[in-house]
Amino acid sequence: MQVVGLDERARQLVGQQAPHARLAGPGHPHHHDMHRPILPLVGPTACEEGSNYDPAVRSLVVDTTPLRISPAFRRLWWGLAVSNLGTQLTVVAVGLQVYQITGSTLTVGVLGLFAFVPLVVFGLYGGAIVDHYDRRRVALVASLVGWGVTLVLAVQGWLGNEHVGLLFALVAAQSGANAVSSPARGAIIPRLLEPRLLPAANALQAIGMQIALTVGPLLGATLASIDFGLAYTVDAVLFTAALFAVFRLPPVPPEPSPDRRERAGLAAVVDGLRYLSTQPNVRMTFAVDIAAMVLAMPRVVFPAVGIWYLGGGATTTGILTAALAVGAVTSGLFSGGLARVRWQGRVISWAITGWGLSIVAFGLVLVLVGRDKPEQVLWGALAIACCTLVAAGASDEVSAIFRQTILQTATPDAMRGRLQGVFIVVVAGGPRLGDLFIGTMSSWVGEAWAVVIGGLLCVTVLWVLVRTQRTFWRYDGHRPTP
Repeated sequence: MQVVGLDERARQLVGQQAPHARLAGPGHPHHHDMHRPILPLVGPTACEEGSNYDPAVRSLVVDTTPLRISPAFRRLWWGLAVSNLGTQLTVVAVGLQVYQITGSTLTVGVLGLFAFVPLVVFGLYGGAIVDHYDRRRVALVASLVGWGVTLVLAVQGWLGNEHVGLLFALVAAQSGANAVSSPARGAIIPRLLEPRLLPAANALQAIGMQIALTVGPLLGATLASIDFGLAYTVDAVLFTAALFAVFRLPPVPPEPSPDRRERAGLAAVVDGLRYLSTQPNVRMTFAVDIAAMVLAMPRVVFPAVGIWYLGGGATTTGILTAALAVGAVTSGLFSGGLARVRWQGRVISWAITGWGLSIVAFGLVLVLVGRDKPEQVLWGALAIACCTLVAAGASDEVSAIFRQTILQTATPDAMRGRLQGVFIVVVAGGPRLGDLFIGTMSSWVGEAWAVVIGGLLCVTVLWVLVRTQRTFWRYDGHRPTP
């Protein structure tokens, strides 16, 4: 489910924090407790006394406590939200430029391969680097590399480059840099906030990412229609927000561990994978997400739906894509109640069930409409289909918030970078495998029934996994156990 873009944090209010978050170090009484920020705790009503908002409303809308009490997290959140918007500009602009040069949809697909392979390789290896060196420094160096690549993209765009090989190389380099910086940022956040604030922080991050995914492609296509160099230049400017945020972070050295290897090599990556194989609850967060994304991600059928089922062509494809993002943003905006959730494994299970059943409902709409290639848009059917996808997006967002929270709170500091690297690989790879699965099924039974079958398989496999790993169902957010 979502990179970077996505996680749960319990929110309680805390007192004033120094301008630079102080991190517990060796010898401090809290050093053993995940390097929590040294913050005086206060009750949730202390900082909100006198608020004009009704308590019931405050318990429903997204909790902004992490933004209020942690200047470092606030800068990081704003920086990433702005830079992610720029990233989506480039994703769209590069695809359009490759197509303009080659006129080949296949070549655009190959571009995705050049982005995915470095993401897998550097996601796993980058996680080992994150667990070995100061995380702020790793994130800063990787971000500078990514920014440099964006500047080169801007230059070649302004110069009218016609060599697609250069674009392949730049996309690969940018993807590799992001695969290192993302685990670093994911491992930093639990060191800036109390563990009970992580669900709120993850919900806030997810909102920023989903807005970028919604607005970025439209803006990117608009700017690219003027000039590719303009789109890349805007991305380079927006990227500076992330650079500033990471630069202003305090040092975040990994917690000392007797098991840490002298070098961050392949053996360290293997250590992380071996650790994951022995931690059932953390492992389940990956397994259930793979079941949801591989078996029931419907986006690959959207172009066909726009032509053969609902009418409207590319416009309908865009509307269906946006519906998933709208559901995710809406879920994040009304995530206030998630702060009090204790049995997080159960919530994830029900959220993915909601995802699967919503996808089944979407498929049934297509079954009822039929593959008749309507000349006009079937607005009623399109509205119902969008409602099912909004529900799916909202369910997926709840799952993402709590899966990331479990990963951040139950994983020891010494392993956070490597498991965040695995998270990046799963989030990026799952939907792509889902495109292959649903696409293959569509060639056998048609798009509508492929979606229905995928949703049913998702729910079935999910509950088989939950029944097999019962500790996940009993996972207690108050007592995180990996």
